[in-house]
This record gives sequence, C-alpha cells and structure tokens, in this order.
Amino acid sequence: MSSTSNKHSYNLSEGSIQKSLIRMTTPMIIGMLMLFTFSLVDTLFISFLGTEALTAISFTFPVTFTIMSLAIGLGIGASAVVGKYLGRSEYEKAKEASTVINYISLILAAIVVAICWFFMDSIFQLMGARESLMPAIREYMVVWFPGSIMVVCIMTGNSILRACGDTKTPSILMAGAGLINAILDPIFIFGLGPIPALGIQGAAWATVIAWGIGYFYLMYILIIQKQLVSGSLPSRPVMVSSGREMLRIGVPAAGANMMTPLAAGIMTAIAASFGDEAVAAFGVGARLEPMGTLIVLAMSSSLPPLISQNFGAGKIDRVEEAYRLSIKFILGWQMLVYVGLALGAGVIASTFSDDPEVIETIKLFLWILPLGYGMQGIIILTNSSLNALHRPMSALYLSSARFFVFYVPLAYVGSQWFGLVGFFGGAFCGNLLMAAISLRSFNKAISEERATHGDSAENTAEVTERWT
Repeated sequence: MSSTSNKHSYNLSEGSIQKSLIRMTTPMIIGMLMLFTFSLVDTLFISFLGTEALTAISFTFPVTFTIMSLAIGLGIGASAVVGKYLGRSEYEKAKEASTVINYISLILAAIVVAICWFFMDSIFQLMGARESLMPAIREYMVVWFPGSIMVVCIMTGNSILRACGDTKTPSILMAGAGLINAILDPIFIFGLGPIPALGIQGAAWATVIAWGIGYFYLMYILIIQKQLVSGSLPSRPVMVSSGREMLRIGVPAAGANMMTPLAAGIMTAIAASFGDEAVAAFGVGARLEPMGTLIVLAMSSSLPPLISQNFGAGKIDRVEEAYRLSIKFILGWQMLVYVGLALGAGVIASTFSDDPEVIETIKLFLWILPLGYGMQGIIILTNSSLNALHRPMSALYLSSARFFVFYVPLAYVGSQWFGLVGFFGGAFCGNLLMAAISLRSFNKAISEERATHGDSAENTAEVTERWT
C-alpha cells in the first residue's frame, strides 16, 4: 500500500470498540451464514444418496478441514502482521506482507495437498473407514484435493482484506461461492441434460468450480481494484523479511488450527466403534456445529484485526476492552443457541436422515455438545486474540492442551464408561475446563503487555470502571 492506499483501510485504533466490532462482525455473520447454509444443503443432497454416502463424506471432514486449517493459520499470520503495520501507519510494509502471503500460501498448500494425496488411503484407514467406503471417499477426494489449493489462497486473501477493516468484501465472496456451490450440487450429483450423474464426486466438482470462480474474483479485487497486493514478484529481501514475520505467526497458528481436524479424526475413529450410524450422525453434527457457533467464528475473524491494529498502536486498554466485550456477548448468545438446538433436535435430525439410529444419535449430539459452545467460543476467541498479539506459541499450546489433554481424552474415557452419552459428555467437560484456562492465559498476556507498553492511568481507570 502506498501512501494513498490508506483509503482502502479503516483506522481501528480510534473510536468506539463496540461500534467497530458490530460494523466488522455483521457482514461476516451474513457471509458465513449463507456459506454454512449452502454447506448444509451440500450435506443434504449427499444424504439423498444414502447412509453409506453420508458416512463416506463424514470421514472426509477431518481431512478437508486440515487443509482449511492451513489456510486459516496462514490468514491469521497475514492479518496479524498487516494489521500491526496499519496500526503503525506503515502502509508500504503492509502491502509487502500482503503480497508475500499469496506466494507462500500457494507453495505451502501445494506441499500439504501432495502429502495428503500420497497417504490418502492410509489416512482414512487409520480413521476407521471400512474398505467398502474407500471407493466413495476416493471419488470425492481426487477432485477435492487439487481444488483445495485455491481455497487456501482465497482464505488468506480474505484475511488481508479483514486486516484492513474490510469484512464486507470477504463476506460477499463467501456467500457468492456458497450459492454457486449449492446451485451446482444437484446438477453434478444427480445429473442434468448432458451432465451425467456423478454422485458423491459431483459434490466435489460443484465445490471446486465455486472456489475457482471465487479465487479469480478475489485476485482481481486484491491486485487491480484495491491494489492491496502487488502484481509483480517481490524482491528477495522483501520476500524473506515479510515471509519470516508472517510465518512466525502463521505456522504455529496453522498448527493450532490443524489440531481441530486431527482431533476430529480421532473423534470420528471413536464414533466408528459404535457403528456407521454413529459416524454418519457425528458427521452431521460436525457440519451443524459451524452454524451453531456462527457468531463465534465471525468474531474470530473480525476481532483479530481490531486487536492487531491497537496492539501496533500500543493501546493495550482497547485490546482488553475488545476481548471482554466479545466474551460477554458470546456467552449469552450461545446459551440462546443451545436452547434453540435442544428444542429443535428432533426436527433437525429427521431432516438429515430417515434411519432411526442415526436420528437418535444426532438428537443426542444436539442435546449435549451445544451446551459447551459458549465455552468453545471463549477458547476460539482467546486463541485468535493471542495470535493477534503476536503470541502464536501460546495459542498453539492452548490448542494442543484442549484437544490432547482435555477434549479427546475425556470423550474417550466417557465413551468407555457411558457409551455415546459419555462420548459427547466428556467432550463437553473438556471444553468447560479449557475455557477457564484460556481466560487465565489471556489475562496473563495482557498483564505482560501492560508491563511492556504501559497505559495511561486515565485509560486504565476507564476500562476498569467499564468492566466492574
């Protein structure tokens, strides 16, 4: 960004924190709502192919989310670095970082996809997929894997826009891609005119085509329309310096996000011990979860730019205020969401399956796990905030502890003692314990930043009064 490019960004280090959060989060909510709705439509169309197809697609979720986690992590690194430079009014450095992230995203995505492709059968077999399911899984993944490189670049590019305070454009792009995907789903899955019925592979083609359209549209916006990214290759010193700073945050953030699909893979393997019906139900629940935590996910994208810019400007009081506002709102909102999901569990379950056992398991999922979505919100927003504060290793440690000390172990122990009820209940308890640790970790980070940067007595007193 040249000296004139600040017209494309918002100054988030001034003005009302609450208004900034609302302005940035609202477009994200709308965009994600449409994207996740179309994702559920995708699952619904696949469910028409039968329980076996639904089970196969459920096994792919942890793997597909692993690639998504790489994209999210790299995006977090880009957002943190770009946001910090914008907070310091260093627009040219912000543009350099934005440019470098596009090349690094492309290279790393290609490497990860190649590794996953090579070990495809072994990965799904380790997760407990039966040999009879492997043909359907392969049909889906051979199309999905190459196309996923584009989605990594899309998600990191969107993070650059959000770092500049623009959440409207990424939301429009997400919603548009989701709509295209939903329109193409029945055409490719069931066939239309000259297009043959491709079954589960048709769902993958619909997704990849939608991503392709979104990718080229985003590149046009970043390079030509807003000039947030340079169309030419950066010099080697710029590539090294900007890349090093972004990767210092992006790689641990990607690792932290990859804990989610890794844990999901283990959880799917545990569910597989209860039969295909349990796997199918768990897969539906996993796709319903983003809808249930929609506002959490939206705020996890809108909160970091706010924190990064204020962190860059040395305004730690505003960082703390933004975090606490978000947490207080999420706890209340997620309780309302739980009530709605619990009361509508029967209707929701019967929408996705006509198998009585699958229906009962989906209902059990909705009665137990969403009760912990507020706690999950604390964990997610804390990790996002720590990354924005350039503390990626702290976020990585918290994510590792959540999944491999609390969430997965307690779910496994619960499944051994109390069956599926214990499986879901143990996962809930893991989120509850980890939320308490996350709150304490953020408070410690803020105390350390205050000691380093300091705040005026007036600002500190104002924030204290506002939250007590």
